[in-house]
Amino acid sequence: MILLQTPMETNPNYYDLSSRVQLEKLGSNQLGIRKVIKSRIIQKDAAKIVAIARQIKSVNPDLELTLICTHNICSKSLLLLEIEGIGVKLVE
Repeated sequence: MILLQTPMETNPNYYDLSSRVQLEKLGSNQLGIRKVIKSRIIQKDAAKIVAIARQIKSVNPDLELTLICTHNICSKSLLLLEIEGIGVKLVE
């Protein structure tokens, strides 16, 4: 028996998300949520990211999710993302 792996979708509409959400494939089963902004990511922003991650997980629960952001993120946001099982990848 051959198991067919469904391709990972990076279109936010597939997950019933706003078209403003930027998704990118990071690995075979890992999806990145790109949030590179000039201002600092605060806890309120992290809560929105968690809501996005939950929506993605409701469609494909096997995906590992990672936030791609700059170093401008507060410690409370990092803690919230860690509790929710969302990795963080820092970029310049």
